[in-house]
Amino acid sequence: MLEGKRVLLIVSGGIAAYKCPDMVRRFTERGAQVRCVLTHGGAEFVTPLALGAVSGDKVYQELFSLTDESEMGHINLSRQADVIVVAPATANILSKMVHGAADDLATTVLLATDKPVLVAPAMNVRMWEHAAVQANVATLKARGITFIGPEEGDMACGEYGMGRMSEPLDIVATVGGFLQTAGRLNGRHALVTSGPTYEAIDPVRYIANRSSGKQGHAIAEALSRLGSKTTLVTGPTRQPDPAGVHVVHVESARQMLDACEHALPADIAVCAAAVADWRVASEAGEKLKKAPGEAPPPLVMTENPDILHTLSNAGDTRPRLIVGFAAETENVVDNAVAKRARKGCDWIVANDVSPATGTFSGDANTVHLVTDDGVEDWPRLTKKEVGQRLAERIADALNGSGEAKHA
Repeated sequence: MLEGKRVLLIVSGGIAAYKCPDMVRRFTERGAQVRCVLTHGGAEFVTPLALGAVSGDKVYQELFSLTDESEMGHINLSRQADVIVVAPATANILSKMVHGAADDLATTVLLATDKPVLVAPAMNVRMWEHAAVQANVATLKARGITFIGPEEGDMACGEYGMGRMSEPLDIVATVGGFLQTAGRLNGRHALVTSGPTYEAIDPVRYIANRSSGKQGHAIAEALSRLGSKTTLVTGPTRQPDPAGVHVVHVESARQMLDACEHALPADIAVCAAAVADWRVASEAGEKLKKAPGEAPPPLVMTENPDILHTLSNAGDTRPRLIVGFAAETENVVDNAVAKRARKGCDWIVANDVSPATGTFSGDANTVHLVTDDGVEDWPRLTKKEVGQRLAERIADALNGSGEAKHA
């Protein structure tokens, strides 16, 4: 997917820069030609010698280098690549990109380029959550910059949270998918659901499940990268809004169904949300109180709307291809096959969410794709890789190189 592609990697000054030589090696293993621009801050964490050794090319650092400008001016440097990747992308360089700064080689290249730019943020969780950084992220996304991550996890500073740079293999896979498949779903509209739903018991308590939203968000992002106009309807999660995706935040199953119906018509619907099957029939208007010795109040349950079934039987507004998810803990494939027939959708993505698998909270997934043609057992992949692979299969089906029941 990267054979012959030219990648310009800008390495800025974050501790995650130490991963960049490995990232360069992963790019070159897949046939890409990598040229590196190293900022002064980046050079505090990784040397130009290391990057040059793995890239097999000169590493560029200085804007005002007579030699570099005569050999490869910053304009040519910015435009001779197929794609520019900024990794790690610090809060500082994101801010400079927003404001159009051009005070070093890296920012001048970014301002002069006419090629797509992907950034992989890396910073402390408090910095990532700061209103100024989030405003900058929103501005860059609106300008068409694609974000890879960040991820949630342990940080070099000893804290834990959102802000860790995506792993080199994930970045390489995302760039490869971006270059290989951009535009395959141009003119299409995709609807994706993600995350859990919260069903209120009273104003402070609710019933929910363990879904993280990682898989649904990855699918929405992958479909958007293929060129589709993508609407993501998500329950409460800690996942950042995917780049280039219109996101509708909801809480309950009823709110999710309403948002989905408002998003129609759509060509594609992927129902990856873990929607609660039941809700409390009558939500208490005030917080339920516990009295000493008193038995717990009974919760009378009622069935929630079935979003997948509703979309699959929507008549003239039915999306052309509908993909459901089956989160199972036993008889995974058999239950998924039965669910596909019962719901009336075209495909089902089945996965085992037993606690031992770590699927709900983890970054990897093992899925089985159930279609008219049978069952495909996919290998264990990252959730981003599952999203990319599913998006590509959807593009195949809609563009005539794959089959779907209603396609």
